[in-house]
Amino acid sequence: MKAGSLLSAIALRCCAWSERWFPDAFAFAVLAVAVVTIGALGIGVAPLTVAQSFGSGFWSLIPFTMQMTFIIIGGYVTADSPPVTRLVQRLAAVPKTGRAAVALVALFGILLSLIHWGLSLILASLLARAVAQRTDLRVDYRAASAAACLGLGSVWALGLSSSAALLQANPGSMPAALLAETGVIPFGETIFLWQSLLIAAILVVTNTWVAWKSAPEGVHAQTAQQLGIDLTPRCWDVSLRTRPGEWLEYSPLPTLFIAALGLTWLSTEFVTKGVVGTISNLNTYNFIFLMAGLLLQWQPRRFLESVGRSVPSVAGILIQYPFIGAIAAILTGANNAAGQTLSGMLGHAFTQVASHATLAPIIGAYSALLGLFVPSGGAKWIIEAPYVMQAANASHYHLGWVVQIYNAAEALPNLINPFWMLPVLGIVGLRARDLVGFTFIQFVINLPLVLFLLWLLGTTLTYHPPLIAH
Repeated sequence: MKAGSLLSAIALRCCAWSERWFPDAFAFAVLAVAVVTIGALGIGVAPLTVAQSFGSGFWSLIPFTMQMTFIIIGGYVTADSPPVTRLVQRLAAVPKTGRAAVALVALFGILLSLIHWGLSLILASLLARAVAQRTDLRVDYRAASAAACLGLGSVWALGLSSSAALLQANPGSMPAALLAETGVIPFGETIFLWQSLLIAAILVVTNTWVAWKSAPEGVHAQTAQQLGIDLTPRCWDVSLRTRPGEWLEYSPLPTLFIAALGLTWLSTEFVTKGVVGTISNLNTYNFIFLMAGLLLQWQPRRFLESVGRSVPSVAGILIQYPFIGAIAAILTGANNAAGQTLSGMLGHAFTQVASHATLAPIIGAYSALLGLFVPSGGAKWIIEAPYVMQAANASHYHLGWVVQIYNAAEALPNLINPFWMLPVLGIVGLRARDLVGFTFIQFVINLPLVLFLLWLLGTTLTYHPPLIAH
């Protein structure tokens, strides 16, 4: 049996299992709450304390929830415009087979994630929809949609929007106590290390190849139509205007006025913060997409109708992200009688058994495990960095590489945790169980590969004491 047909067969079996047994994203969030609650009770945290942490953390991610909501809305209204639709359709016309179409979505999304993870989620999802609209190809819509998630599950944190690397390179963003332990670590010691670039290159090739080989073909490929997904593009009819008083809603003048204000502000942001600093701010990133969507839709009425069509796609995010905030609060804020938290005890347990030789795989495995319950790169680094970097200093391990160990491993649980799939699911119209069969294969391959590369390449680096900014 050929490697490609073997991976396809495994993918189909994984899909059959996940469609039967894998819970919906909301059920997964509730299950995760139960797991961390049991863990907290197991280390002696009082039930009332667990409940208080649950309630206090429930609304802690509201700003982030709105940011993720606007990622979908901004991306949708931009993609729903005629110019972007034409560009995506041209790219979707390139592949000659359904399997090649899936590989194209994977490669496109992975490479974009090195620039910005949000850009990767939106545009790769739109490309998945576009290739699925082709009538001359039989594209497995599940595999194409799963491919749109691969950037978040592989290399995003090794790229320019890495939360941990950005925090470590900017001393003003770091808590003072943590900065004293880690020092300032510039990009040259993290994402721009040749070792980091090598891992990223290997993962780009590996994940694209697996996406290609695991995509079902022929009668085994399930199209969007078979899955009950309507991908028919909507046509805009200017004849809908019925009253003279509506002329402003159809005039481009309000669009040009708002866009002029927005572009003026954006230009000052790019000048003062640079390209990377600007697009790495989620609020600015969302602002760019909203302004782009407004301009590309051209007429205010068209823009507002597009926003209305995008809103049902964000339902999962609005109801599920508060539960993720509660999980993080139980992990990090629910103390037992000795003042210990579940997160702290797990971290210290891992770092206590780590030596210089075993630090990379142990910290990598721990970061991946914690990422199942705290799927937020920046917030989780603040939780994890104190004891991880303390262990690195004690073992005289390269501090910048510890950041990259975290970055490479932190992405892995995104392949099986529906949290980061929600923006993609909102655009493609599928459920997490439809995608996990394919992303699970990537997880099984990536996990040992990443841990091995982190250990191997870590042996080529030498320790430098923390660089403290004055």
